[in-house]
Amino acid sequence: MITMVFAFGTDDGSYFTKRHFGDSDRFDLYKIDLKNVNFIKQITNNSEEEKVHADPKKAGSIAKILNRENVQIVVSKHFGPNILRIRKKFVCIKTSCDSIEEMKTIIQHNLDLIETVLIEGENRGYIVQREDLSFNYVQNN
Repeated sequence: MITMVFAFGTDDGSYFTKRHFGDSDRFDLYKIDLKNVNFIKQITNNSEEEKVHADPKKAGSIAKILNRENVQIVVSKHFGPNILRIRKKFVCIKTSCDSIEEMKTIIQHNLDLIETVLIEGENRGYIVQREDLSFNYVQNN
């Protein structure tokens, strides 16, 4: 099992933003493995402003910011249409949790699935965390 780098879309560091991932004020980065959850840093979302809905330039700008930090997985309550672009570069996890703290624990219990999806590369689908806290993998269509 490898240690993976996660970016959580947030405005306050405690809860996921109620907007799309790309509209978060910041991204809190964590290294997570079976035994440890370590905060790395907070980065401000200074991506390009969206000129049209699902602007590919915005998706590219966010990918560039996160790639510089070696992020592999992005987690949010909401993703917009740009999830089709973002999931080619990152594993996307759509959570039903409000609390980042709660989600970190759930992630630790699902690292095998996350790693499997990561290995799929550009053709991967995305993960949806259900109300019962289980993970559901949605195949790329």
